[in-house]
Amino acid sequence: MHSFTEENYLKAIFHLLLKTQSATTNEIAAATGTKAASVTDMLKKLAEKKLINYARYQGVTLTDSGERIAVGIVRKHRLWEHFLVDKLKFKWDEVHEMAEELEHISSTELINRLDEFMGRPQFDPHGDPIPDCNGRMNNQHLQSALHLKKDQTGKIAAVADHSPAFLQYLEKTQLTIGQTITVTELTDYDMALVLNNSQNEFNISREVAKNLLILV
Repeated sequence: MHSFTEENYLKAIFHLLLKTQSATTNEIAAATGTKAASVTDMLKKLAEKKLINYARYQGVTLTDSGERIAVGIVRKHRLWEHFLVDKLKFKWDEVHEMAEELEHISSTELINRLDEFMGRPQFDPHGDPIPDCNGRMNNQHLQSALHLKKDQTGKIAAVADHSPAFLQYLEKTQLTIGQTITVTELTDYDMALVLNNSQNEFNISREVAKNLLILV
């Protein structure tokens, strides 16, 4: 049994390691909203429990045990988000904080039944892959809309920014996951994009494009 704080650290490290080979203390501090000194103390505890590989100034990686725990937390978080949106009809910008609490429920049986009840979904409402009971994920090869070229077509598969402000913006502009879009124009001044989904045209900034993940 591990504390909520330990689980949150392992999950934060897991997400950081998706982008880099090892996580630094400062990166972990930023991800957890914690002071660097407190992070160092927790890393020592996690290393003593053999959940991370940690040597000062050399970065942090997860051990096999630490990764299993982290993936389990990610699985629970994303399943709960799917449940809250799909079954309880919360909006996709409302569920992150609730899932942050629900992810710490320890019952494996409950989570497996929740997964079965929902038909074993592969992706959460934000397009992130949901690990199965063995920790396997359907990782899609996605690219930022920022890298699309004029006349290139792709499907919006996920979002990189989960902040309520960004999700509310997408909902207001009716850009949603699952839409097939085509880049009809790239502005010369700031390389902003004009997208078309066969029904509507969308003028989006580079910042918005950066956070739309596209399956080409």
